[in-house]
Amino acid sequence: MKDPEVIISKSGVFKLGFFSFANSPNRYVGICYNHIPVQTVIWVANRDKPLKDSSGTVKIAEDGYLVVLNGQEQILWSSSVTNSVTNTTAQLLDSGNLVLTDNNTGENLWESFHPSDPADGNFSSSIEPLNIPELIIWKDNNQIHFRTGPWNGQTFIGLTNMDTVYLDGFYLVADKQDKTYYFTYDFSNKSLVFYYEMDTEGKIVERNWDEGKGNWESRYLILEKNDCDIYGKCGAFGSCDTTKSPICSCLRGFEPKNKEEWNRGNWTSGCVRTTPLSCQKAKEDVGFLKQERMKVPAFPELSSVRNGNCEDQCLKNCSCMAYAYDPSIGCMFWGGYLIDMQKFPIKGVDLYIRLAASELGIVDTLFCTGSLFI
Repeated sequence: MKDPEVIISKSGVFKLGFFSFANSPNRYVGICYNHIPVQTVIWVANRDKPLKDSSGTVKIAEDGYLVVLNGQEQILWSSSVTNSVTNTTAQLLDSGNLVLTDNNTGENLWESFHPSDPADGNFSSSIEPLNIPELIIWKDNNQIHFRTGPWNGQTFIGLTNMDTVYLDGFYLVADKQDKTYYFTYDFSNKSLVFYYEMDTEGKIVERNWDEGKGNWESRYLILEKNDCDIYGKCGAFGSCDTTKSPICSCLRGFEPKNKEEWNRGNWTSGCVRTTPLSCQKAKEDVGFLKQERMKVPAFPELSSVRNGNCEDQCLKNCSCMAYAYDPSIGCMFWGGYLIDMQKFPIKGVDLYIRLAASELGIVDTLFCTGSLFI
């Protein structure tokens, strides 16, 4: 394929070809919407090595790689294929995914939906399997900036503005062969055109095409950018609530680890227990503090218990510091420290924090099964 030739997907929605950004003579190879009059690029191959003129070509090399060449036959970009394969085909799918396939086995060797050369930037996002899959936005490649909470099969339970899959059309798909996850979305109204992108502030933005205005309309889908959305804002055992001032507070039974920093509005050092827990104490000496409408802490452990009887299982494990229950997930447990908790005005999950009975302020006659809820 030579500039300005294009390859169009079967449905005609997407095209692969050469393009330039506004006020720049540089040429790039990428995937765009085909029928949208405003140039809308969804993927770029040679983002770091643009063509300086219109002499570029895209072809499959002898080793089976998909490559972008300049007029001097120099490779500016190449797909990442583990093993050299001589018989391959590149196809632009109706999903907008460019796929390189081994013609002998039918195996997809590379695809643009899973690029190995992500663009430079301060933020990136990924579906992390963890114990329960969730979407994480990373800052500077290795710091968690935001997390959605676990996926329960219909929604991320840490997002209050995400309706069920039946309304939003989101599906989380597990690729068991590659042990990876990816998102798809399918709206019942096929006339709607949407896409999602991450902006420079780490927000995932939903854009929908407005035919009347001839432009894309935007709304923030995930990170609404209040202070409580920032990962670990209140540190370990701290809870964030945008309706309170200050927004961070220690859970009942905890106090600031560094009171001087805490009073200055730096809450990242978090909180520590005022009364330590002891495994040697009887079950009657501990209870659970109920926190309603919560974004659950990071890194939950998934249990095989599905009937909601989470309390007993947590009590049997000395390292269990908290538990929560979602009908679609089952019991979730946390050991060690609890971080990235947030109090929601709506939705959320009831979270039960393990405390010494003395911290709950309930007399012995109110004990029932060795656990307390307030």
